[in-house]
Amino acid sequence: MPNQVQWNPRYSVGNEILDDQHQAILAQCNALADHVVGTDPESDLKFHTLFNELTARAREHFSSEEDLLVDCACPTLEEHRNECDEFEYLVAEIVTTDNFDKLELQKFLIFWWVGHILDSAERYRACAASSPTD
Repeated sequence: MPNQVQWNPRYSVGNEILDDQHQAILAQCNALADHVVGTDPESDLKFHTLFNELTARAREHFSSEEDLLVDCACPTLEEHRNECDEFEYLVAEIVTTDNFDKLELQKFLIFWWVGHILDSAERYRACAASSPTD
């Protein structure tokens, strides 16, 4: 059974842009869950399309996070860059439908993103809350 996660206020970083992006990423992971059990070509195509959209959304999000961390001279900027590189590597080389079934992939993504969001909330809240939201 796929995992789905709803937004929880404790996930908030305190920056409207990042919080909106985090919510959209969780929604995208949840949308993947709707297509994990189907084995027909249409379901596979929809899953791959959503997965590719999630990957693109992740890149945009990581860029927004990095901009915020640079603006506020966050001391964990290099850790953030390493995390982004790790995610890129994982979704490009390891966590793919070539290596995992759709259910395993969806579960991995939801758990990875919840971990990232909780970690971001803890590490970046002070910086993010003081940054402009536009």
